Amino acid sequence: VAKLEEKLRSDRNDPAALINLGTAYARLGRADQALRMYNAAVASDQRYELELGDGRWMDSRDAAMRAREKLVSAMALAARR
Repeated sequence: VAKLEEKLRSDRNDPAALINLGTAYARLGRADQALRMYNAAVASDQRYELELGDGRWMDSRDAAMRAREKLVSAMALAARR
């Protein structure tokens, strides 16, 4: 988390860093912060192809939207329990 936060201090719009930080926050249970990072990645003017964990390549905006959707679904499921 600290390394990603440091990276964003020098480039606040790096979609890869935003998505990765969002994922780190989500894994730490910090869903609100994760959602902010995913939203910032979606809104970023920077876009490029990212390699996903499964080896597929995806546009950074699409990857951020996918991550955001998964997080929102998980939050909704947790709220129902």
